[in-house]
Amino acid sequence: MGYRITADLILVLHLLFVLFVLFGGLLCLHQIRWLWVHLPAMLWGVWVEWAGWVCPLTPLENHVRELASGDGYRESFVEHYLIPVMYPEQLSAWVQVVLGIIVLIINAVIYLKVFRKQRKSWQRVDEYHS
Repeated sequence: MGYRITADLILVLHLLFVLFVLFGGLLCLHQIRWLWVHLPAMLWGVWVEWAGWVCPLTPLENHVRELASGDGYRESFVEHYLIPVMYPEQLSAWVQVVLGIIVLIINAVIYLKVFRKQRKSWQRVDEYHS
């Protein structure tokens, strides 16, 4: 049972990372310092999709699930609902390219807003010092 819970936690962590790659730029609207964490994560996510690589969390989760298979428990809520979202059966190289483009578009829109907000902030500082 411990392996199953560990595998579920890895899957949830993986999902949270995917959500961070997609929408983590929104954190930059509140603290620009998030840029230094989000930008490399976003670029990694796009590169993994475009290169057809597998995220290192995937084989780790699969290994732990194999260790858990001897437990004899039926699939968990996480396995039933999140695995089809994270690993769709129709995932092809073309779909991965499209997913990478979607990530870039979403984040380009978010970062445009971030940089507009930063520019306004810098203008206020300039006006204050004038």
